[in-house]
Amino acid sequence: MPRATTDRFNRSHEPAIKSASSRNGGSGVTGGSGSGDSRAQNPLFNTERFGQHILKNPAVAQAIVDKANLRPTDKVLEVGPGTGNLTVRILEKAKGVTAVEMDPRMAAELTKRVQGKPEQHKLDIIIGDFVKAELPYFDVCISNTPYQISSPLVFRLLSHRPIFRCAILMFQREFALRLVARPGDVFWSRLSANVQLYAKVDHVMKVSKNSFRPPPQVESSVVRIVPIDPPPPVKFEEFDGLTRVLFSRRNKCCHANFGARGVLEMMEANWKT
Repeated sequence: MPRATTDRFNRSHEPAIKSASSRNGGSGVTGGSGSGDSRAQNPLFNTERFGQHILKNPAVAQAIVDKANLRPTDKVLEVGPGTGNLTVRILEKAKGVTAVEMDPRMAAELTKRVQGKPEQHKLDIIIGDFVKAELPYFDVCISNTPYQISSPLVFRLLSHRPIFRCAILMFQREFALRLVARPGDVFWSRLSANVQLYAKVDHVMKVSKNSFRPPPQVESSVVRIVPIDPPPPVKFEEFDGLTRVLFSRRNKCCHANFGARGVLEMMEANWKT
């Protein structure tokens, strides 16, 4: 496993944000009766470069946590906690939370949110890339998933040992439908086959794009992933290679895909190694 590019939060990670008054030479007002929404204009919520959209709907946040059926002894891994709207609800039910956050500004905001509260001692924040981070033991994973790591996140979780109990993950609607698709469905794909070999996947709920800040261009869905334990005795690399061939040309029969130039030679070379 590559070395984790992570660190615990400290004040050096917190960016200096100039006030509106110092930029404009006047006495700016944050909040109160101003005509604009100060939170909407706060650069903290300019998160699109990380593919992240902050979940702002409290009813949706609570529903996601409820779907996880957390126990008081559970250790939870949260990916992309943002400002902590899910985190604070998880902390109420779980023994502890490890939150992996790419954006230092969000880590600072989350730290402030629990500072001085009992939950502070139950929260551990890792700043860095989830795909490269060294993950701790966890029972449940909950994530409002940054869009660009949807597929790497799923396969990183399924390869994690020891096997976790379940994951409640939010994705773009189309990606979620591909995860839960069955053979014959329009969304049935290589992703569907690869994931369902190792886990049971269910669609849990739909989430409107208006539940996020900033609102994404697409709708979202929440899925539940329960790993098969013990996992099937199949090497993922071999099965993935098989599905890569089978789904390379969806409108062709299997015989045509295996008869494509170079495929049989590649399979023979792989078999010999």
